[in-house]
Amino acid sequence: MGSRAARELGRAPEVEVLTVADRNLDRARQVATAIGPRAQARPVDARDHAALTRLIAEHDVAVGAIGPFYLFEVRMARAAIEAGKPYVSICDDYDAAQAVLELDDEARRRGVTVLTGLGWTPGLSNVLARKGVEMLDRAREVHIAWCGASADSEGYAVVLHTMHIFTGRVPTFAGGTLRQVPAGSGRKVVTFPEPIGRVPVYHVGHPEPVTITRFIPGLQEVSLRGGLTEGFLNWLAVTVARLGLTATPGRKDALGRVIKPLLPVLEKVGKPARPLSAIHVEVRGEKDGRPARVELAAVDRMMNLTGVPLAIGALMLGRGQIRRPGVLAPEAEGAVPPDPFLEELAARGITVHASPVQFSG
Repeated sequence: MGSRAARELGRAPEVEVLTVADRNLDRARQVATAIGPRAQARPVDARDHAALTRLIAEHDVAVGAIGPFYLFEVRMARAAIEAGKPYVSICDDYDAAQAVLELDDEARRRGVTVLTGLGWTPGLSNVLARKGVEMLDRAREVHIAWCGASADSEGYAVVLHTMHIFTGRVPTFAGGTLRQVPAGSGRKVVTFPEPIGRVPVYHVGHPEPVTITRFIPGLQEVSLRGGLTEGFLNWLAVTVARLGLTATPGRKDALGRVIKPLLPVLEKVGKPARPLSAIHVEVRGEKDGRPARVELAAVDRMMNLTGVPLAIGALMLGRGQIRRPGVLAPEAEGAVPPDPFLEELAARGITVHASPVQFSG
C-alpha cells in the first residue's frame, strides 16, 4: 500500500524530493529506484523515536503506511508532532485510532495536523460518509461495508490486521451510544458494484464508528462491517479468534507466521476470478422533510483504493489545502474536502458510483 502511494507521489509535479524510508534499506531502494531520480531511500526503524523524528523534520509531509497500526500509529504520530510536520496515514485499527486521538491537544498546541486513516477503509469510506451526509438535510445513520479478496493484498501486516479485526469485541454506534459487539457477528449481505456483487459482511474492528461519531454530530447509528470474498477465510478468522489464538500481539504474530505461508493454498478456496476490493456507504436521514437515503460505492484493486487516497491526502497537506491543526479523521470539518478529493481520485482512474437521493415513505 505504501509503495503504491509512493509511486503516485513520485508522479506529482509539485513533489521535489520523495524519501522512501524503511528498516529494510534494500526494499526501500527498490521502490525509490522504480520511481525515478526525485526519490531516495533512507534506512529508519520506526521504534527509534529520535531517528524517526529527525528524518520527518527534514520533509514537508510525513506519510505513514507501517502496519500493524496497533503497534506503530502512535509512534509515527508522536514523531511527526515533535518534528512539527503534518502526518497522514492509512491506520485501519480502531484501537490505534482511539489512541492517536489522545494526542489531539498536543498536536493543536504545536499547530500540527495529524490525519489518521486516509486509505480505503478507513479513508475513502469516511469521505463518502461525509459526502452522503452533505447530500441530505439531516443524516441519522451511516452504514459502511467493505469486501476484499485476500488474493488482492499481500504483506505480513495484512495477515496480522485481518486476525486483529476479527478478535474480541469491536466498536459500533447504535442508539446514540458507542457499544462493543462480538467481532464476526451481525452478518449482513451487501451488494457491491460489479463484478463483485453480493458478499456477506460482519462487524469488524475498524475505526469508522469511533471517528465518524466524533466528527459528524447528530448521528444515531454508525456501523462498519467487512468481509473477505473468499468466505472460508472469514470463517477461519472468526474461528481462530474465538479459540483465543489471537488474543495478544504475541499470539497474533505466532499464528500469523504459520498462516502466511499457507495463504496461497487457502486463497484458492472460493478464489474470485478477478481479485478486487470494494467499499459501500449508505447514509440515511431526511431530505425535504421526507425519509431519504443515498448510496456511494467504489471497486478497484485494494492497493489503488488504499494507496491513492493516501497520496492525495499527502498532496493536499503539502499544498496547504488541509490546515486545521490537531488529530483528525478524513470526515472532520476542515479535513478532507469531499468534492476536490473525489475529483482527484477520478483523475487517477478510481470512480465513485453515487446514487441520487432515494426517498421512502
